[in-house]
Amino acid sequence: MKTYTATPAEIEKSWILIDAEGIVLGRLASIIATRLRGKHKPSFTPSMDMGDNVIVINADKVQLTGRKRDKPNYWHTGYPGGIKSRTTGQILEGAHPERVVMQAVKRMLPGNKLSRQLMTNLRVYAGEQHPHEAQQPTVLDVKSRNAKNTREA
Repeated sequence: MKTYTATPAEIEKSWILIDAEGIVLGRLASIIATRLRGKHKPSFTPSMDMGDNVIVINADKVQLTGRKRDKPNYWHTGYPGGIKSRTTGQILEGAHPERVVMQAVKRMLPGNKLSRQLMTNLRVYAGEQHPHEAQQPTVLDVKSRNAKNTREA
């Protein structure tokens, strides 16, 4: 028996729209990472970009469980003494709340060249509007998949 390996000509990509309003961040990120990687397809090949293009709207209305809203996120500027931090709540209330979802998805993908290529297939928007209506995305209802996926504020 031979192992099946997909070729670039056999890969079919589709567009998926996910509404993140009221959905728990970690559960949303794991679903998005699975779709980006292409693991939901029977022809999954680990070394290929098999996944779909994912559009996430309402990223500013994502929910966090426990005290994760108060968890600090650190980064370094590269200069001596240049460590900076901001809580997840501050990022969500700031100018770019979509970065919380982007970072969560990025950390659920393997750290290699393929994951950086996969991240280009993810589009995250803070509000309802997105410029991808021409692609006719299929709506993926994450709320109805499991009752634990949603959380009230």
